[in-house]
Amino acid sequence: MTSAEKAGTLVFGTRESVNLWGWDVSSRDASVFIFVIGAIAIVGLLLYLFFRTDLGTAMRATGDNSQMIRALGVSDGNMITFGLAISNGLIALSGALLAQYQGFADVQMGIGMVVWGLASVIIGEALVGTRQLGFAIVGAVMGSVLFRLLVAIALRWGLNPNDLKLITAVFVFLALILPNLLAKLSAKKAGVPVHA
Repeated sequence: MTSAEKAGTLVFGTRESVNLWGWDVSSRDASVFIFVIGAIAIVGLLLYLFFRTDLGTAMRATGDNSQMIRALGVSDGNMITFGLAISNGLIALSGALLAQYQGFADVQMGIGMVVWGLASVIIGEALVGTRQLGFAIVGAVMGSVLFRLLVAIALRWGLNPNDLKLITAVFVFLALILPNLLAKLSAKKAGVPVHA
């Protein structure tokens, strides 16, 4: 984050705040924002390139159908272990970036992140509407940004921060229910028979 702030000083100069899309943002936050967008783009591109290799395809196939991948002679246990290693490495990277941005780390910071991550992926899949690899990665990023935005809007409206878990549970529930409900409604309008 210090390197991002120094680069921001070179770009923005000594100004205290910068106007981004009509909002006054501090130069530090603007430079960190640009750095984070770049980091997300690089990690997303690396994931996309990795999942197009033979090893990445085998990992994706293990998640879709482990019996088929075992029949092809690939160790599904190794693929699961390797997938967990990659995901935990990305979690460590994001945790390190967050701790650098906030300036401290707390034991309570990660509580509830599994639910938030699940909600982000579900919202992203609903937004993108396709299972193609590149769109799935972009959808996960879009879903996480939208989910955080929804939580911020809920808090901005004056809802109690102690009710945050209830708010996130409602968002997860809506993210699970709405895509199927909208698909059924659009199929009903088109006159296609809907199966339960």
